[in-house]
Amino acid sequence: MASLRDIQTRITSTKKTSQITKAMEMVSAAKLNRAEQNAKSFVPYMEKIQEVVSSVALGSRGASHPMLTARRVKKTGYIVITSDRGLAGAYNSNILRKVSQAIEERHQSPDEYGVIAIGRVGRDFFVKRGIPVLLEITGLADQPAFADIQGIASQTVQMFADGTFDELYLYYNHFINTISQEVTEKKLLPLTDLQPSGKLVGYEFEPSQEEILEVLLPQYAESLIYGGLLDGKASEHAARMTAMKSATDNAKDLINNLTLSYNRARQAAITQEITEIVGGAAALE
Repeated sequence: MASLRDIQTRITSTKKTSQITKAMEMVSAAKLNRAEQNAKSFVPYMEKIQEVVSSVALGSRGASHPMLTARRVKKTGYIVITSDRGLAGAYNSNILRKVSQAIEERHQSPDEYGVIAIGRVGRDFFVKRGIPVLLEITGLADQPAFADIQGIASQTVQMFADGTFDELYLYYNHFINTISQEVTEKKLLPLTDLQPSGKLVGYEFEPSQEEILEVLLPQYAESLIYGGLLDGKASEHAARMTAMKSATDNAKDLINNLTLSYNRARQAAITQEITEIVGGAAALE
């Protein structure tokens, strides 16, 4: 049985831990509010650019572009968005599990796929397992700007354009609400499933549809990556806030149990001392 000093030491250390987890919960809550606003404010832009791309690509005169055409798949790219740090519950493990299952089901050899890792946890996971990581970026801000990932986004899109990949998939956690995030797989390229968000708008093209798409489609694909990152960041902060709240609650329960054990042990020690005193007094009579 643990001594009174041991129990008191555990109570003290658990209280300190609960203070840390509570502070982390509050910090994550503040970051979540801003990240959620960033993700929501990006939606109108994505809807508008999708409307423009759809109108140009699917307009009455039609247009062709390699990013709109499916081709024989020899190599697949996977863009995986994870966090740089842990302590976020199942946020990272859910994404990595889904990506691993997809790779196992679709491929027989590492030559058939490559990973673009956004986030240290995902990068380390793939490197440790010998999965080819072709591009990586870590240390992103909690509220990333498009400029932070523009380089890796444009490189990834260019790898599809030059034939390094024949298709690209994006994996991230979609933010539903504070306690619910959903692992999402989105086929990024080719844009064979491009659908108009509403009624197609007629445009006058200058110089031509093809030349406009040459500029617009890479920007659209890069925007999809950035949108997934914003969504993932909101999910990350929500998952970390929930995990830290659970840790704080568990610490409080543990403190209560330890305090009860401490009181019982102390009462037993007092009772033992009284018994010894009474026994000693009786022996002197």
